Amino acid sequence: MQRALDSAWPEPRKKLPPRATALDSYKPVIDEILRADLDAPRKQRHTVIRIFHRLVEEHGAEVSYGIVRYYVAARKPEILAASGRAPQEAFVPQTHQPGHEAEVDFGDVTVRLGGELVTCYLFSFRLSYSGKAVHRVFASCGQEAFFEGHVHALRTLGGVPRSKVRYDNLKAAVARVLGLSRARVEADRWIAFKSHYGIESFYCRPGIEGAHEKGGVEGMIGYFRRNHFVPVPEVASLAELNEMVEQWDRQDDARRIGARSKTVAECLALEQPLLMPLPEEPFETGRLFTPRVDRYGQIPVRTNRYSVPIRLIGKRVRVVLHASHLVVYDQNVEVARHERLIAKGAVRLELDHYLEVLVRKPGAFPGSTALEQARSAGKFTPVHDVWWAQARKVHGERDGTRALIEVLLLGRHLPHEHIVAGLAAALRAGAMTADAVALTSSCTVSGEASRIAAGLGVHSCRADVRSAVCWWDSRPAMAWTV
Repeated sequence: MQRALDSAWPEPRKKLPPRATALDSYKPVIDEILRADLDAPRKQRHTVIRIFHRLVEEHGAEVSYGIVRYYVAARKPEILAASGRAPQEAFVPQTHQPGHEAEVDFGDVTVRLGGELVTCYLFSFRLSYSGKAVHRVFASCGQEAFFEGHVHALRTLGGVPRSKVRYDNLKAAVARVLGLSRARVEADRWIAFKSHYGIESFYCRPGIEGAHEKGGVEGMIGYFRRNHFVPVPEVASLAELNEMVEQWDRQDDARRIGARSKTVAECLALEQPLLMPLPEEPFETGRLFTPRVDRYGQIPVRTNRYSVPIRLIGKRVRVVLHASHLVVYDQNVEVARHERLIAKGAVRLELDHYLEVLVRKPGAFPGSTALEQARSAGKFTPVHDVWWAQARKVHGERDGTRALIEVLLLGRHLPHEHIVAGLAAALRAGAMTADAVALTSSCTVSGEASRIAAGLGVHSCRADVRSAVCWWDSRPAMAWTV
């Protein structure tokens, strides 16, 4: 009672004594084993499982492996410290000048992309003074992603650090580590990239020691992952995810790091004018390949295959591989563009690339892989299927399928949604010809598709349609031999 009157604050609770366990009587034995290990050869010291087996075999202990493991994990560092042999690692505080230094690293993140759980890579470029970090998510952490991450970060920051940028010994930049020194043999394209932007690279030591040399970006990746990738984001594409990442970067500008008096944005305002200006000319970040098109109209790029127009079979084409997509050129003319595949050994086919040969071989259309992928991507809609079924009823299997392929060729001149609307209008009118779909699709914008479709018969006048849609004269180009 008197103690309660003396102070309004209750006294702290007394800690309960630790509960007795079956291991208590064997703890001195374990301690003696761990002390003996201090003088034993490094490769002949006790593991936890060996300690457990000795307790059971030599002392008849009835304990679980788990309780032994937990005790050894806690006790071993204490015995090492008590012996005076534990290394004492010291950390020296650092001061960074504004506009001078930065740190770069990759971190893996798990994303539900298109309904599938995949591992992607988070690129982080962090200015050491302000703590401003720019992030980007890529399908890989290869050299293309490494370069594109730099370009995006430097453009966002509006300049280049004047002094060193700290890096791990990643393969995108370092071809070989020379012994225990700081010297590195750098990749040729990385040397060109650094020269273009005026970057001075500094490579950290390999292993955990090197992680401490760029602890700012290491901690930033962990912070960003915990705060923005929990729960696992669900997106349809990496482009959608990177739009979210840019928004998260802007949100993080308002936070204060540690005990700093200024926010990240306020520190960046002081640092940004001191950065070196960006070069006027852009740097080509993509990697160049020159594969040959095989008889299936496909090209190998890294571990995957992509389709190109079937007319290029047997020719060599030029491919520029970027972090998220690739572009195919034939004599400096772009002929194909694909989103980059993440999984190894995958194939990405574009149905449009095979239409010329399918007009001549309509029997190959129903079971084609390109058609299946077009369905999965939503480019071949249920409206296409219904119109195709009706066309086969009217014209027969071969001619009905050929009519559908001619409709698909319209996609080279008209937007996809207009063609779908034209197919729907032609279905209502019972006009199962490509000419009818061409006319109704071209009139969709003006809202006249339904009226025109209602006036169309099954056998529409081809000359009238051609006069209405001038590009329909390109059809003879389909009649070439594969």
